[in-house]
Amino acid sequence: MKPPLSLLNPNMPSGSGSLMWFRKGLRVHDNPALEYASRGSSCVYPLFVIDPHYMELDPDAYSPGSTRAGINRIRFLLESLADLDSSLKKLGSRLLVLKGEPSEVLIRCLNEWDVRKLCFEYDTDPYYQALDDKVKNYASAAGIEVFSPVSHTIFDPADIIEKNGGRPPLSYQSFLKLAGEPSFSLSVELSWTPPVGDVGRCEILQVPTLKELGYVEKHQDEFTPFRGGESEALRRLRESLSDKEWVANFEKPKGDPSAYIKPATTVLSPYLKFGCLSSRYFYQCLKDVYKNVKRHTSPPVSLVGQLLWREFFYTVAFGTPNFDKMKGNKICKQIPWNDDDKLLAAWRAARTGYPWIDAIMVQLRKWGWMHHLARHSVACFLTRGDLFVHWEKGRDIFERLLIDSDWAINNGNWLWQSCSSFFYQYNRIYSPISFGRKYDPNGNYIRHFLPILKDMPKEYIYEPWTAPLSVQTKAKCIIGRDYPKPVISHDTASNECRKKMGEAYALNQRLKGLVSEEDLRKLRRKFDEDEDKQEPKPRRQRQKLIK
Repeated sequence: MKPPLSLLNPNMPSGSGSLMWFRKGLRVHDNPALEYASRGSSCVYPLFVIDPHYMELDPDAYSPGSTRAGINRIRFLLESLADLDSSLKKLGSRLLVLKGEPSEVLIRCLNEWDVRKLCFEYDTDPYYQALDDKVKNYASAAGIEVFSPVSHTIFDPADIIEKNGGRPPLSYQSFLKLAGEPSFSLSVELSWTPPVGDVGRCEILQVPTLKELGYVEKHQDEFTPFRGGESEALRRLRESLSDKEWVANFEKPKGDPSAYIKPATTVLSPYLKFGCLSSRYFYQCLKDVYKNVKRHTSPPVSLVGQLLWREFFYTVAFGTPNFDKMKGNKICKQIPWNDDDKLLAAWRAARTGYPWIDAIMVQLRKWGWMHHLARHSVACFLTRGDLFVHWEKGRDIFERLLIDSDWAINNGNWLWQSCSSFFYQYNRIYSPISFGRKYDPNGNYIRHFLPILKDMPKEYIYEPWTAPLSVQTKAKCIIGRDYPKPVISHDTASNECRKKMGEAYALNQRLKGLVSEEDLRKLRRKFDEDEDKQEPKPRRQRQKLIK
C-alpha cells in the first residue's frame, strides 16, 4: 500500500524561498508542512538542527548517551535523518544539518537566507512550545509567513479541549465521545521539491555519525535491532498490514510480553514518535483493512484503539499544567513515595533479584524497547507494587533509554501504572514471578537477556533463590554471588504497598486533593514508623540484599 499520490508540477511559478524545519515529522509522506513549503517556492531549505539539549554526549551518564537520550535513541534518530536525506535527494533536494540551540540557529538562518515562509509541524511538548513561540515571534516581526500544521496527531488536542469547555477529558471513553470520527485529508505525496537555495555563510553539515558526535560504540555490547527511518517504517507497516487476520483480531490486553525474536506487536511506536510514520496514514490504512474483513476488534483494544490512546494522552498532557510532575499536577494523587536510591539503582541496573523484572530492564538498556506488558510489569514493581519508589524517577529512566520515548505517552503511562492518575485499582499488582511464567514457563526470555541464568532449571528460573545449592552449583549460578538475592520479599512488600496506597488515597480524599508538603512528610514518617515496628532493621537488611 502506498501513500496517496498527487504530483507537484515541476513547472510551478517561481517565488521566494521557504524554510522547512524538521524536528519530528521525519518523513516525506503525509507531510503538510513540507508540501506547503514546496508550493509556489523558488527554493526550499529543508533543515534539521542537532540540539545539544538532547544530543550532547554525557560521559558521566549511567549508560552510553546524552543526559536525556540513550545511545539507542540517538542512533535511531541519526538513521532516520540519513533516510530522510536520501528521500529528499530523490526529490531533487537534500537535508541541511546545523548544530546549536535551535531557536538561535533558526533566527540566524532566517537572517541569512531569502526566506518568506517558515514551515514546521506543530508540537505539543512543552520544550518545543517555548521554542516555537520564540521563533514564531521573530518570524512574524520580520514579515515571514509561519505555517505550522497539526500532523503529528490525528486530532488537534486544542480542539478537543475547547469542545470540553477548556478542560482535557480525563477518561478514554469521554475522549472518544468528544473526538468523534476524525476528518482529515492526507497531504499529497511529492514527486519533486524546489532545489535548495544559496546557504550563504552557514556551514552546512552532513548527517553525522555516532562517532562524529563523540560516542564510542564499543561501550555497549548489543544495540536495538530496530532501524530508524521512513523507509523502514513503511516496510514494517506493510508487513503488519499484510496479515489482515492478525490486524482484525488484535487485542492489546493479549499478546506475549516475552516474545522477543518476533515481538507480539507492530513495533511502530518509535516510528510514530519520530514521525517517520504518519499516524494519520496509519489510521487510514487500518480503516481500509477493517472494510475488507468480516469482523474486527474495536477501541480500546484494537490497533485503531491504540492510536486513539496515543491521541488521548497527547490531549490530556497538552491541557494539564505540570503533567510530568506529581507536585502542582491537579490530576495526580499526592503520594509520599520513598526516596531509596539504592532500590532505584538496583531496578535500573537489572539487579533486583527477580529475573522477570531484571530481564526486562536488560532489554530496555540493550534494545531501548520492550513489550507494553513488560513495561507495565517493571513500572508496577518500582512504584505501587513492590519498591514504592517515585514514578518520576522511573519515568526519567524510561524517557532516556526508550527509542520510542514520547513525553505525553511516557508520563501518561507512569501516572497510570503508579495509580497516580487514570487508573486507581492499586490492589491489582503484577507478580514479578507468576506473570512472566504464565507466558514463558520455560524462561527463554530470561535465558536470553540474563545469560547467567541460562542453565537454571525452569522450575527455579523465576525464583532462583529457592533452588537448592546443588542445583545452583550445577547451573553455575550461585544466588548472592553470581546473581543477586531479591531486594525485597514480594509478598511482604506488595502487602505493605497496598496499605500505603490506601492511606495515601484516604489522605487525598480527606483533603480533597489539596495535600501539602507537610501532610506528605507526616504520612511518610508514619510509614517509616510502621516499617520499624514490623521489622527491627529493614533498611540494613535491604541494603545487604542489594549488594
